Amino acid sequence: MKGMEMRGGRKRSIRLSNVYSFSRFRSSSGGNHSQIGQKGYSHVVYCNEPDHPDAKRLNYKGNYVSTTKYTALNFIPKALFEQFRRVANLYFLVVACVSFSPLAPYTAISIVVPLVVVIGATMGKEAVEDWRRKKQDIEANNRMVKVYGGDQTFHETKWKKLRVGDLVKVEKDEYFPADLVLLSSCYDDGICYVETTNLDGETNLKVKQPLEATYSMHDENSFQQFKALIKCEDPNENLYSFIGTLYHGDTPYPLSPQQLLLRDSKLRNTDFVYGVVVYTGHDTKVMQNAVDPPSKRSRIERKMDKIVYILFGILVVICGVGSIFFGVETSKDIRGGMLVRWYLRPDATTVFFDPRRPYLAAFCHFLTALMLYGYLIPISLYVSIEIVKVLQSIFINQDPNMYYEETDRPARARTSNLNEELGQVYTILSDKTGTLTSNSMEFVKCTIAGTAYGHGVTEVERAMARRRNGGSPEIEDQLSNLTGDKGDGVDLTKSIKGFNFLDERIMNGNWVKEPHSDVIRLFFFILATCHTVIPEVDEESGDIHYEAESPDEAAFVVAAREIGFEFYERTQSSISLNELDPETGAKIGRQYQLLNVLEFSSSRKRMSVIVRNEEGQLLLLCKGADSVMFERLSEHGRIFEDETKDHIKKYAEEGLRTLVVAYRELGEEEYNTWQEEFVNAKISVTADRDSLVDAVADKIESDFILLGATAIEDKLQEGVPECINNLALAGIRIWVLTGDKLETAINIGYACNLLRQGMDITVITLDAPDIASLEKKGDKEAIEKVSSESVMKQIEAGKSQVVSAKANSVKSALIIDGKSLTYALHGDLEKMFLELANDCASVICCRSSPKQKALVTRLVKAGTGKTTLAIGDGANDVGMLQEADIGVGISGVEGMQAVMASDFAIAQFRFLERLLLVHGHWCYRRISMMICYFFYKNMTFGFTLFWFEAHASFSGQPAYNDWYMSFYNVFFTSLPVIALGVFDQDVSARLCLKYPQLHQEGTHNILFSWHRILGWMLNGVSSSIIIFYFVTTSTFPQSFREDGRVAAYEALGVAMYTSVVWTVNCQMAVSINYFTWIQHVFIWGSIVLWYLFLLLYGSLPPLLSTTAYKVLVEVSAPSPLYWFSTLLVVISTLLPYFSYKALQVSFFPMYHDMINRMQLEASAASHSSVSATARVEDRIRQLKDRLWHHSEP
Repeated sequence: MKGMEMRGGRKRSIRLSNVYSFSRFRSSSGGNHSQIGQKGYSHVVYCNEPDHPDAKRLNYKGNYVSTTKYTALNFIPKALFEQFRRVANLYFLVVACVSFSPLAPYTAISIVVPLVVVIGATMGKEAVEDWRRKKQDIEANNRMVKVYGGDQTFHETKWKKLRVGDLVKVEKDEYFPADLVLLSSCYDDGICYVETTNLDGETNLKVKQPLEATYSMHDENSFQQFKALIKCEDPNENLYSFIGTLYHGDTPYPLSPQQLLLRDSKLRNTDFVYGVVVYTGHDTKVMQNAVDPPSKRSRIERKMDKIVYILFGILVVICGVGSIFFGVETSKDIRGGMLVRWYLRPDATTVFFDPRRPYLAAFCHFLTALMLYGYLIPISLYVSIEIVKVLQSIFINQDPNMYYEETDRPARARTSNLNEELGQVYTILSDKTGTLTSNSMEFVKCTIAGTAYGHGVTEVERAMARRRNGGSPEIEDQLSNLTGDKGDGVDLTKSIKGFNFLDERIMNGNWVKEPHSDVIRLFFFILATCHTVIPEVDEESGDIHYEAESPDEAAFVVAAREIGFEFYERTQSSISLNELDPETGAKIGRQYQLLNVLEFSSSRKRMSVIVRNEEGQLLLLCKGADSVMFERLSEHGRIFEDETKDHIKKYAEEGLRTLVVAYRELGEEEYNTWQEEFVNAKISVTADRDSLVDAVADKIESDFILLGATAIEDKLQEGVPECINNLALAGIRIWVLTGDKLETAINIGYACNLLRQGMDITVITLDAPDIASLEKKGDKEAIEKVSSESVMKQIEAGKSQVVSAKANSVKSALIIDGKSLTYALHGDLEKMFLELANDCASVICCRSSPKQKALVTRLVKAGTGKTTLAIGDGANDVGMLQEADIGVGISGVEGMQAVMASDFAIAQFRFLERLLLVHGHWCYRRISMMICYFFYKNMTFGFTLFWFEAHASFSGQPAYNDWYMSFYNVFFTSLPVIALGVFDQDVSARLCLKYPQLHQEGTHNILFSWHRILGWMLNGVSSSIIIFYFVTTSTFPQSFREDGRVAAYEALGVAMYTSVVWTVNCQMAVSINYFTWIQHVFIWGSIVLWYLFLLLYGSLPPLLSTTAYKVLVEVSAPSPLYWFSTLLVVISTLLPYFSYKALQVSFFPMYHDMINRMQLEASAASHSSVSATARVEDRIRQLKDRLWHHSEP
């Protein structure tokens, strides 16, 4: 059999073709090479002559690559610069420098050590992360590759030693060490297969082919005399473009991306290739793309900066107040020649206390106070938050409930900066295909010659049935009939990926009996040939696996195979099929000469191939979107147009993706004329080469004969409807931005609960007869004017409709098509459109381009002023993900570009529910509480210093020992707040999902509002007042020690400091909702650590321990007053918080308060009598009603 012969060998003598995507172009004097040599096109490569004198003068970069942020030489200065860019750190650096002067109220080392610890910890983290990158660089730079040497043989050398112009040999499954121009391969026609997963995440194989001048070089001897010159574009980041010319002898050959092998892509299914290095190291395209993603900071972090500035303001104010009082009092020390405070010896003092220069003394005091009260600024805040966020990210990464076993992919927090932002998401902007759907296409239905084929039932159809009937009995009956019918000859137990077609009229060769069997044959023949799929044959089983650029292309080829048109081999110039013979019913091998492939693009919306069959006929085969295909039909090719359009509309309503299939025969003269023009356009070396090629392709893609249309289903991912429903209950606005038709988008919306029964739907579209007639005339100005006016009128009508719906307590949804969106995003309409959209619970933008997705995201982010999250899975979603506050990438089948551009990565859309409602809520609450508590504890500590200063006439004398102050933020209060940020939970994960309304605490920013922040600060000030005055009044008037002596300065400092440590840690204990053993260890351990420090530090010689010398053992511990005052102070400081909390929970409960109360009362009901249980259940119902009422937007 001829078909079996075709399968036999892969290497055959294939000569030149002029295929669009699989072509080597001959030189042509008609090509436009005008850009070569100009700015941006000055890169010159001496092939196989890296030591050429001119090549050396060019001084190109080597192939050594470094992705590290630091080097051994610049680490310390650069890392220090990064740390001291933060205002707080810079402040402490200045304080540390000034602490070496007489102005300092404490020893220099006591401020330097904590600063070094905090800065050193952060720099250490940076060093560890950078060292990991360094190890990856070392591994990459020391990989081996074969290079052609002066001895005319290939020898191994390290990647980092490659130079521009080197000739290299790369073998199967090896990575390309630099950007290479392909010269030849193991195949006779020189093609090779490349996997670009590391570049764009796409796993499908891509075909590359060499030029005519080099494809025949298959062994080392071929390169002995090989010399060539390449002039091409300068290094740039564009992965999908390459313009250049190779000069071999006196002949120029144009270069295109088809000859470029990019660094870090892998050679697959090819034994070896030869290539010449054109770009090395950081000039390679992958390294040119290695830029940091847009810097994103959470709203809480930005607000935290404002709070730090406020604290700086408070610091300056209290320093100013204290200095004024100090200056006034100092000026009175000598009055009329008399010494007022004679014990201070104002007549023989330094400039810092000189009553004759009170202004200078006040200024010096101001500087001293800036250092003394600097503890208002939390030195460990930033590093603590970094630690907490990293630990939070680890919990997100290790959550088993967000692990997708089928693809072995867990959730991944690619940045820890935005954890708390997840709990504040107000708007979600989602792609559809591959995000809401599985992007696993199945061929379900088709229409051929005006007849609809396929009995499959889609998810959208089921949803439509449920919407109409409150259930789906009709659908269930239909499915039962399909599966129960044994006479159709269809094996329903056989599962074929990409194929879910059920119709006895077509299957098992029955299509030959249909009235239009010739049309059916052509239809599936086109599906088997019009594609760029690469077949891979399993040598053991003989099964064919298809590598396709998109899942729908694979589905078409699989469908053709199942019907009887098996595609099994492609070469650079041919496609081979095993076709079902309508007469004999046997499989016959046929080979078709592949002349041109006019590839699909978002602007063309179609794909065509030109083939020559064994009879010598030239056929142009095409499949594309109905919006561009029907206008290209010939007069005699529209026989089935009306029926096909009706079927396409029905398929769209069922949520299916459709493509129109058509063909035409070409004459030899027509083809040759077009081919000459096409080649000239293709070899032109100009920036607009692609548009020239498209224009020429457009000329031949006309006068088609319509055959029919395909309908494939992209099924919803598991759990999508439930996820969207819960996100909507959480008060999150959901936008879907899709390229689907209006009808498809609406029905998909219903299927996934984005649109719900009873919703008031506003549709904005420009599919109107008057606009269509203007488009036919081509009057652009008139089209723009009429379209803009139409969109404005529809938006105004939509506003009225939404207002009316709100009055009737009905939620609204907005649907807008791509044309309308173009006008809605410009000028005055932009604001009107956003106002309308914000009043709607759901928005669907159909027929949206990638640029429109990014523009809509920018509009929503800027217009609402609230957190936006974008989620997508493809390269066309990257702009949207980077524009949003949070980008979430779906690690699906469209590659990893979206994931690489995202902040968080998940495998399935349904995991978004847990990411936002559980981790988002917890992280938001933890970070908010953590920051508020940080400022509270520092206000408590800092203001005790201020009150003591006021008591001591603002003398600059600190209340505490130097090391007490230094270790306050670092040891005695830091660990409990980190535990709070990592482990605290107000409600469990189960309750977070059960009551999604809890998410609105974040969207309304309840836990980090200004009144809450200021409340914590005031709590700190009031605590400092209670601590200072309770300790001083209980300590000074009576004897403190056993021998009757009153408390001295050092005992007062210890008593106050002990009260502060107990107070702030007990405040932490009563604020925590979820205790673990770690919290207990950190909270009570911090208090114990204070006593151990005091004991050990006090045991040092007085020269080192100064005021702490044996103060605990000999003074404080033996005194009952010390312990009693501590107990009294702690109770007194916590009493205001308890009172406030009781009032707030009773009369102004937040969401989590209501949920916790419901849980407590439900637990009580389970242990109560029947009558008591009824009362409790009634109370729970009231609380639930209250919760739902609070959650209404």
